[in-house]
Amino acid sequence: MIKHFYILLFVFLFSCASIPKGLENKSLRPSDDNEILTKQVASNIAQLKSSSDYILQSGDLVDIKVFMETGMDRTLRISGSGTITFPLIGNIKIAEKSVSQAEEILSNELKKFLKNPQVSLLIKEYGNTTIYILGEVKTPSAIPIPPGKSLTVLEAISSVGGFTPVASTSKVKVLRMENGIQKSIEVDISQITKQGKKSLDIPLMPNDVVFVPQSIF
Repeated sequence: MIKHFYILLFVFLFSCASIPKGLENKSLRPSDDNEILTKQVASNIAQLKSSSDYILQSGDLVDIKVFMETGMDRTLRISGSGTITFPLIGNIKIAEKSVSQAEEILSNELKKFLKNPQVSLLIKEYGNTTIYILGEVKTPSAIPIPPGKSLTVLEAISSVGGFTPVASTSKVKVLRMENGIQKSIEVDISQITKQGKKSLDIPLMPNDVVFVPQSIF
């Protein structure tokens, strides 16, 4: 899924698309700025994949390795109940745990069978409720949309600590693929917070990327 996301993002950056009525269409065109944006988004998502602070969720695809035990290497999808089935251990829940916590849980269970097992876990694909908040925010993160709830752009940015001092709050971009169409929706957060225009605070969809650029001033 991540590979597909990169491909779609690349296509998106060189395409034009309509957006919902009332939202400004900011289709991206080939430029040095767009190339920088593509590289920055891809780089940031790659960093999130290896983050030990990310909270695992159902649907995530994880790559698990045990040092010096190559026969136990597995690539597994976390089930709807939040579990995986791993050699020797059997069925074990790792959803709602951080990457580092999941590694510790697996290591502790494997100690019943192996001497000092060293477990590493890497996220290969995020579950389909994930959104990405990148750029000039306090803690760039991949976070899940809460089950049965909606999450707006401002709420997502607030959940990761808010903006950095150099953020351009008036030019936040939501990068989205919808019905095969690549879209860039520009959201002016300053109008939402300073002028109370709550209608501009759009709900996010799975796999959306919220990108906060740096202010040029």
